[in-house]
Amino acid sequence: MHWKDAPVGTKSFAVTVYDPDAPTGSGWWHWLIFNIPANTDNLPENAGDPSSGLAPKGSIQGRTDFGKPGYGGACPPVGDKPHRYQFTVYALDTEKIDLDANASGAMVGYFLNPHAIAKATLTVYYSR
Repeated sequence: MHWKDAPVGTKSFAVTVYDPDAPTGSGWWHWLIFNIPANTDNLPENAGDPSSGLAPKGSIQGRTDFGKPGYGGACPPVGDKPHRYQFTVYALDTEKIDLDANASGAMVGYFLNPHAIAKATLTVYYSR
């Protein structure tokens, strides 16, 4: 994942991956990574695996709806309509969100949104 042209005043980034179509009534958080340093413009492949050591130094991966930190891939129910997977990059006006790896998607969002200078979302569709 790559991004460019961060707005002036960006002090850190966050990335979320969310499926609003999951049959939960509240969607499904697939990935939450925040406190990404402002001089970062990409996340390498496998950065979402906390054991890989590929996430930017100082970043934190929050607890997804799989019950643990790190990226959890798309897995809509077989035969369900295609689900939307929303990959969002946030440019933030703060260097640090004061949360740890136990923070849920809702809690991370609660802290990201008021600090967002800008955000960009790429939506992809997937079904099985």
